[in-house]
Amino acid sequence: MTEGKDRHPHRQHPWTSISADIPFRFGFLLVPNFTLIGLGSAVDPLRIANMVAKKQIYEFVTLSENGDPVESSDGIHVNPKHSIASAPALDAVLVIGSNPIPKRGADKVLSALRQYSRGGIALGGVDTGAYFLARARLLNGYRCTIHWEDMGEFVEDFPQLVISPKLFEVDRDRCSCSGGIAAVDMMIYLIGLGPGGRALASAVSELLICEHRGPDEPQRVPLRSLLGPGNPKLLEAVTLMECNIEEPFSMEELATHLRLSSRQLERLFQDNLSCTPSHYYIQLRLSRAQHLLKRTDKTISEIAAACGFVSLAHFTNRYGSAFGLPPRLARRQFASDKTG
Repeated sequence: MTEGKDRHPHRQHPWTSISADIPFRFGFLLVPNFTLIGLGSAVDPLRIANMVAKKQIYEFVTLSENGDPVESSDGIHVNPKHSIASAPALDAVLVIGSNPIPKRGADKVLSALRQYSRGGIALGGVDTGAYFLARARLLNGYRCTIHWEDMGEFVEDFPQLVISPKLFEVDRDRCSCSGGIAAVDMMIYLIGLGPGGRALASAVSELLICEHRGPDEPQRVPLRSLLGPGNPKLLEAVTLMECNIEEPFSMEELATHLRLSSRQLERLFQDNLSCTPSHYYIQLRLSRAQHLLKRTDKTISEIAAACGFVSLAHFTNRYGSAFGLPPRLARRQFASDKTG
């Protein structure tokens, strides 16, 4: 295994010290049952960044424990470029996590990760990849995240870690992201820290036809997962709310649909979510409004109507109270954050 610390200086902040002259080389470490979408989501932004920049800012290779083909969680085999031992000098290694997470074994992978760390190589995890870094004791003192489905288990197994519910975390020479296509968001963010800056990151996002989500974006954990199977009436109530944003139910109408009394509906929300149903409903509508302000060109009046507010003044007051800025200023802030 070749160390990579001499390729780029200032290893505490590797993503901001990427040079436009020396390609930054990622190694994607595949473990058995790795998620194929995680690999693709991590690799393609780098490929597109090189294409847009018309030069090779990034290199990437795939690795496995012994260089043998690795089967993904959906049964597709990938032939890695190198074994851990034969890998070239690397600047960062990202573990593409597996589903399910192995609680035992993978000793050679864990040993390699520790050696990479000693060599000054930046490390990261995609989907459940953070679990491998945690098992190797390489996340102590770092912020990290993992897919919401594995969050409880992660917290229980590693109570000393600083675990966040965000889509991704970048903390010095460590990075981690949740599942699905969250790796796209993380890699675009890392590209934005490099020599191409936000302009290159935005171009990559546009070519991928995706709206880039930033480092403060939380994972959206399904309410069913938070509440468990024991609250079917509450889940039904929330689903009805989510499906009726533009023309909200009155609380009496909602109770009637659920075959509950108004008092039972109030108690249902207070006992499980510590708020009234009307409060939950308004927050749901305001969150939808924030999403539309951030990601669409709809006018403020159109957004107010789409979220069930008959008065623009009422919408403006409620939005400002909830988020600290009125809608027009919030939209300007979103645009400023996007352009840098």
